[in-house]
Amino acid sequence: MPANHIERINEAIATREFVRIRRSFEDTPIHGYVLAAGPRHFVMALVNDRVRYDGFECFRLKDIRSVAPDPYADFAKAALRLRGQRKPRTPRLDLTSMQTLLASAGALFPLVTIHREKIQPDVCHIGRVVSTSDKEVTLLGIDPGAVWEAAAETYSIKQITRVNFGGGYEDALALVGGTAPDDGRGAGAGAGATRRRTARK
Repeated sequence: MPANHIERINEAIATREFVRIRRSFEDTPIHGYVLAAGPRHFVMALVNDRVRYDGFECFRLKDIRSVAPDPYADFAKAALRLRGQRKPRTPRLDLTSMQTLLASAGALFPLVTIHREKIQPDVCHIGRVVSTSDKEVTLLGIDPGAVWEAAAETYSIKQITRVNFGGGYEDALALVGGTAPDDGRGAGAGAGATRRRTARK
């Protein structure tokens, strides 16, 4: 990744700039505020196509294609302000590595969404973080009907390209699904929870 992309990410954090970011895995740009960055990852407060805050997204720095001021930033900021939408506070995430990112996000949010865009570009996995290691993360999945899976599923850390949490969809699943019954370890390997991705979340 060009060094100027890292510089622009840091600049966007310092200036609290509303930006548009393009990545290697999708043609649709991401809009919002960059809140924090680590050695390999950064976290954004996402603004969705309905011009509302929609949780947090974390990306790999190496997947960035461009970082630029959003051409419709004034409109978006005005709409958010008139709707009474306040930029969310930066969550206390550990961005040292993907492992620490997932562990800290799992401690703060009831559900975490992971994407493995090189392997399954149109599918994401949603669940509660059960455990992490330097190589794997284990999720107890919740299905699109807000029913917890019987067994947890383990995924390779190096395959994860994007992480979401705190968004409207995750919050709705957590609200309806309630507290996970257990960590899912006793039921053997399960399919995990998946959701077919759309162009924007």
